[in-house]
Amino acid sequence: MEDSTKSDLDRIDHNLLRLLQADGRCSNQDLAEAANVSPATCHRRVQRLVESGAISSFRAAIDPGLVGLGTLVMVGVVLDRSTPESFAAFESAAIKLKQVLDCNLVAGDFDYLLKIRVRDIADFNALHGGRLLTLPGVRQTRTFFVMKEVKENAPLDF
Repeated sequence: MEDSTKSDLDRIDHNLLRLLQADGRCSNQDLAEAANVSPATCHRRVQRLVESGAISSFRAAIDPGLVGLGTLVMVGVVLDRSTPESFAAFESAAIKLKQVLDCNLVAGDFDYLLKIRVRDIADFNALHGGRLLTLPGVRQTRTFFVMKEVKENAPLDF
């Protein structure tokens, strides 16, 4: 969402966003009642929030363990060069890997921090040796296996 869109959001928009973060499946009627607006106003505002990009998607939160992806791994990646071309090549390849949930360019000891979901350590080992190390420009990786997920995908507080 662009900063200009942010400034266009009023108290009702913020309230709708908070309510939808808590329950994205609530009906328009229930959402309107909770936000204290008419159903027509609620529908129009939610549509505007989607069209403006303030709401980027609606989706179900799935328990990774129940679908066989119980191992969470964070991987720091250092590239061999820090050029726009090397960053673009790495990003293009990384986003194609279905196991990579998040890929972020970061400041600090790494160039990128990847959040990866796999079945188990053996599954990660195969991904690491067969795919991660062969991504364009990768010089070094540092792997962190998550022992316990303390806080995950918390709603935005605004």
